[in-house]
Amino acid sequence: MNEPTAVRRRQGRGARERILRAATELFTAQGINATGIEQLSTVAGVSKRTLYQHFRSKDELVVAYLRSLDDDPEPVVPEQPTLAAASPREQLLAVFDWKATEIKAPFRGCPFLNVSVEVPDPGHPAHELAAAKKKRCARRLADIARQAGVADPETLGEQLALLFDGAAARGLALNNRHVMAYARSIAETLVDAALADAGRGSP
Repeated sequence: MNEPTAVRRRQGRGARERILRAATELFTAQGINATGIEQLSTVAGVSKRTLYQHFRSKDELVVAYLRSLDDDPEPVVPEQPTLAAASPREQLLAVFDWKATEIKAPFRGCPFLNVSVEVPDPGHPAHELAAAKKKRCARRLADIARQAGVADPETLGEQLALLFDGAAARGLALNNRHVMAYARSIAETLVDAALADAGRGSP
């Protein structure tokens, strides 16, 4: 009698958070399409009925998973307190400062890119959320470039966003955690060239 009671209490306490943690772990490790509801409920320690009480479908869980990631700071969104006093140039380059020792193997790339590939329908809520995230990141980079005095901040923001996404995709394909170091060297060239152009254009 005691064991079923303990299970019921465990399922009713923090179930949503456990489901989201399980989704983050499994979606990151093996992808969305390879992860089934049975596995999600097992890892979360809840019944499938409990899972569906919190998330009406797997699609709804995928969207919640992305939103939970969107609430966390990422390298592509340089808002960390340590960068508050950094120059705009340093903030732009910090986007690529992924420390290889802090990235778990195998390298999984960018979760938003991964979702957009696994859910190719542009009208799907998860795909729309991933696309919105990518556009927002490019705009934030453009805002920082504007603070630096770059003549065409939108172009530089898009270039850096594209460089970041390309490096994340290549790192995923090659299981290489060091790609961001190469991307950073290219970013330095782009940023310094834009700053030099701005300097030459100033009176």
